[in-house]
Amino acid sequence: MQLTGIHHLTAISAKPRENLAFYTGVLGMRLVKKTVNQDDVSAYHLFYADAKANPGTDLTFFDFPAAPERRGTNSISRTGLRIAGTASLAFWHDRLIKAGVKTGKVAEVDGRMTLPFEDGEGQRLVLIDDGGEGAASPWEKSSIPPEHQIRGLGPVILSVHDLGRTAAVLTDVMNMTRVRDYGYEDVPVQVFAMGEGGIAAELHVIEQKGPMARQGAGGVHHVAFRTPDNAQYAAWVQRLNESGVPNSGEVDRFYFRSLYFREPNGILFEIATDGPGFATDEPMETLGEKLALPPFLEPRRAEIEAGLKPLS
Repeated sequence: MQLTGIHHLTAISAKPRENLAFYTGVLGMRLVKKTVNQDDVSAYHLFYADAKANPGTDLTFFDFPAAPERRGTNSISRTGLRIAGTASLAFWHDRLIKAGVKTGKVAEVDGRMTLPFEDGEGQRLVLIDDGGEGAASPWEKSSIPPEHQIRGLGPVILSVHDLGRTAAVLTDVMNMTRVRDYGYEDVPVQVFAMGEGGIAAELHVIEQKGPMARQGAGGVHHVAFRTPDNAQYAAWVQRLNESGVPNSGEVDRFYFRSLYFREPNGILFEIATDGPGFATDEPMETLGEKLALPPFLEPRRAEIEAGLKPLS
């Protein structure tokens, strides 16, 4: 029983209009699902991904009117986005600078070329050259040329107060493997891989003492990991229960099934199934163009739509 990679990452935005403009316009990602937070229907839940909304490509946002994140430990501190080749890094460096985006320098980290940047709310992201590893599904309507488009999620970086406790859950409960260590800005980083590993199936974990993060706009809400089917999903529910890990139990999100729990330093994890996917309730060709609601929320559509602010 193995997790197969990062499924999606969900962050927080207090400015949904600006968020939509940045991720679809500047980054050229496809809005594949415009829906609501199923636990708080006053908030949008926006999903950006590749052309086919493949699991492992989803960067998602809750629309919460929150104060900015207070950075600190026990948080997801940066999210990797995969691109292919050094030419793409040069393209993105120029594009981000011209767009006025806070952008770092192209540099080699852990044997891969990277380019760190932040969105307008301080969401910390990094483009990583994946060498063209694996399949890609470019979106034909993107403002970005196909060869330079974001291909999906890469490694996710965690900062935790007590790395040993997190590592024990990753390896002993979640069946990840510690595959290597490296240093970043004189800070040691431990790398944990899921399944067959690779750039789309890694967590990079840093031990950081000091003040705890306070979640808010520009920060990350949770990270989700892939499990291929309902049978393995049920096995993960059983495994967490047998391991004494408090969890949500089975949660049906309609587009996938979810299982939530917190690792020992308090970061929220999710295990999510690859299917049934976002084309379950609307055609692949028109994903994200209208507000989509799962069947159990559909009877409340008028009420929900009345409570949402227009995005354009």
